[in-house]
Amino acid sequence: MEENKMTPVYELKALIGYFFKLGYAGFGGPVALVGYMHRDLVEDRKWISEEDYKDGLALAQLAPGPLAAQLGIYLGYVHYRTLGATLCGLAFILPSFFMVVAFGIAYRAFGGLPWMQAIFYGVAAAVVGIIIISSFRLTEKSISKINIKSLAEKWMLWLFFFLAALITILTEKEEVLLFVAAGLIYMLVKSPPKWFKKPAVSNVILLFGTGFWQFETDTLGQIAWFFTKAGAFVFGSGLAIVPFLHTGVVTEYHWLNEHEFIDAVAVAMITPGPVVITVSFIGYLVAGFPGACIAAFATFLPCYLFTILPAPYFKKHGRNPSIKAFVDGITAAVVGALAGAVIVIALRTIIDLPTAAIALITAIILLKTKKVKEPHIILIAALVGMALKLI
Repeated sequence: MEENKMTPVYELKALIGYFFKLGYAGFGGPVALVGYMHRDLVEDRKWISEEDYKDGLALAQLAPGPLAAQLGIYLGYVHYRTLGATLCGLAFILPSFFMVVAFGIAYRAFGGLPWMQAIFYGVAAAVVGIIIISSFRLTEKSISKINIKSLAEKWMLWLFFFLAALITILTEKEEVLLFVAAGLIYMLVKSPPKWFKKPAVSNVILLFGTGFWQFETDTLGQIAWFFTKAGAFVFGSGLAIVPFLHTGVVTEYHWLNEHEFIDAVAVAMITPGPVVITVSFIGYLVAGFPGACIAAFATFLPCYLFTILPAPYFKKHGRNPSIKAFVDGITAAVVGALAGAVIVIALRTIIDLPTAAIALITAIILLKTKKVKEPHIILIAALVGMALKLI
């Protein structure tokens, strides 16, 4: 508790700058993004404590909405409260939002992006390598080093980890009830609260030919309602929202066809920032720039509210031994689910020998050296993808 009252060792503008950079250069989707935040803010810069990071990760996974965006909002809240949460969230989301809108303009202007699939071929494989290493490092920091001694001493946390990973692989979705159960079980075993031990009482520029300003008012209303549901009721990492989007966008409303929807997911993967920003690309194709803005706002507003409203209680009670044990149990399950998500993504993305080679080389480079940064790898992978597919 005292640690949270200390004056932060950084200024708010520095944290905003970090999230702005993560928004335009952070490739790899939710698994990689939460790993970058831990590496940069907890390990390297020491701006955020390990406890605050774990609290944020647990809260982000328990609440519906995009994991990485919620964690970024919470970390902004840690020392600068609502102002920090709001500005860091905007700094993280806006760069990728404008990139995706630019892709939407190009898509509408040129009738599709065949070259995008070539880029995605190489980038997606590199992303798999990035998230493998991110997941590995996050696992070691959140639970412990992977060795016989750790497996024996923290067997229960590792049990939650492997169980969550297995369920995620088999069901291809993340079960929030499993996270809650892991937290409760670990709390009751390690540090049961007093109420459990005895009875207690409950307490504009015009862009012609690109659809920039082509929309229907009724459609905007449908977009607002559909994407609000997407942000408010879909649990898990950014990729968890894709099946929900497919059902509404392709099957129910018929806003996009299958090919266009696949291109929308590809855009999200080849642009930095949160994967959920694909909602802006979809919104643009359906109703121009207003549709993109409404889709993004409707998706991210619930996750913002679900983060800042409970945040004070997490910060106030987070050092209670029972709450800390609860968070440790959830964290083990969450990290296990993220590791399982890596396998699911890899099985869908590694389709042949070249993609396997790109993923393996990426993982080895990131594991062996810190000099090569992820954006450089992404650029090289994009060029390799184009060379393999278009030449």
